[in-house]
Amino acid sequence: MSEMLHDERLLLIVEDDDAFARTLTRSFERRGYQVVHADSLESMQALLKNHQPGYAVVDLKLKGESSGLACVQTLHEHDEDMLIVVLTGYASIATAVEAVKLGACHYLAKPSNTDDIEDAFNRAEGSTDVALTARATDLKTLEWERIHETLAETGFNISETARRLGMHRRTLARKLEKQRVK
Repeated sequence: MSEMLHDERLLLIVEDDDAFARTLTRSFERRGYQVVHADSLESMQALLKNHQPGYAVVDLKLKGESSGLACVQTLHEHDEDMLIVVLTGYASIATAVEAVKLGACHYLAKPSNTDDIEDAFNRAEGSTDVALTARATDLKTLEWERIHETLAETGFNISETARRLGMHRRTLARKLEKQRVK
């Protein structure tokens, strides 16, 4: 086995959208990071055999059987000090809570740029200065949260989520497209 590369400026990007991963890679390299890229849990595990990143950016919803939450858990088990930021186009309180419980230091909705991600790395500690909103949660938001909680429970399996929620798969797909956080 080759010597493990350890560098606190080494960033692991776990993202299955190659174009987005390339954009993030170039942007972080311009800021002085060394970047390695994985597109699944399996390819990430292979990279961890030879690399010891100090930072990771993980997409929540990966193609196939890979889950961003499983990646976060594996990364945290690999190195508890690694700063992990989860990115998602399907933001919800349920998945944010799970990501943080599994070891992420932050959870950002897409679109997020390099500045947002680097700021999240720098704000790994919690803050009591965050303003609390007085706005009540509406019914649509509650539905959205329930859908995403169930999505997370099923590993983002649309058919199983629809079954558990008692709705047609196409109805669920339309709701997800309509409410998608971009």
